[in-house]
Amino acid sequence: MKYIISVLLCAGLFISFAVTGQSQDQVDRQPTLQPTIMVIPFTRQGQSLRARMESDDLVRVAMTKVKEGFDGRGVSTIDLRARLKQLGNNEVLQEEQQQDMKDEVIKLSGADVFVEVEARPNRSSSGNSATLIMTAYDVFSGESYANKTVTSQKFHTDNFAALISKSVDREIDNFLNTINEKFTDISVNGRTVVMNVGVLDGATFDLDTEIGGEGDFLSDVIEDWVYSNSFNNYYHVQGTTSNKILFDIVKIPIKDDKGRNFRVSKFASLFVKYLNSIGYSSSRVINGNNITITLEENDSDEH
Repeated sequence: MKYIISVLLCAGLFISFAVTGQSQDQVDRQPTLQPTIMVIPFTRQGQSLRARMESDDLVRVAMTKVKEGFDGRGVSTIDLRARLKQLGNNEVLQEEQQQDMKDEVIKLSGADVFVEVEARPNRSSSGNSATLIMTAYDVFSGESYANKTVTSQKFHTDNFAALISKSVDREIDNFLNTINEKFTDISVNGRTVVMNVGVLDGATFDLDTEIGGEGDFLSDVIEDWVYSNSFNNYYHVQGTTSNKILFDIVKIPIKDDKGRNFRVSKFASLFVKYLNSIGYSSSRVINGNNITITLEENDSDEH
């Protein structure tokens, strides 16, 4: 009988240990939230991504090394060359267009974050070095996630590609960790946008105009909508006048309820539709994470 009891106790302890171990293993295997990243060369205004990448060997090496660094750490990346080839026949990539092609490529990439890479050689009589600059931005708002500048040690060599490779190896972990921390914070707390709502000059109404049957001002109604539609109801009004209200902080989600990227333009579009539903026409301008809404006279003139 004592033998049987001992066996049962051991079996119970084993089962308890197995269940506890399985639970901890499940916790350990929880996926770390990471963004999809596209690595691009640093370009000046109007400069072609393709031309920049193909004309500078050192930049191309730096891009390849940074992308490999992300890939080796389990990050989902988008290859710029493949994306350019895929979109090669799209009109937004035509060189003769009068728009910033870099912005268009980024928007159509499917990435959450893009990393601009710049590399340059430094020559001196005491030895040569190479400087690597990496800057990560949010695709949809342009908000900076991380930046890093690193200069290699000096060597009597002209192999700048090797110097750049060593710089990437030295800093890629810290750089990626900073990106992930920022992306996780935004996923939990929302992306910050700035929204400026104003009334067109010469309009016959302003933000102190009463709307509805309860005597609410138009500015109050607007603020109520922002409260209801901001992520976790988080927003802040910097200031209000009869013709303008500035929301210097409005949190919006990073994903919609279907798991798709929630764009800044989507939030602006929803607000414009709401204004139209209460009888006000408006126009919108979006620049990065800044939204400017201008209320105009409604053709029906019914408020």
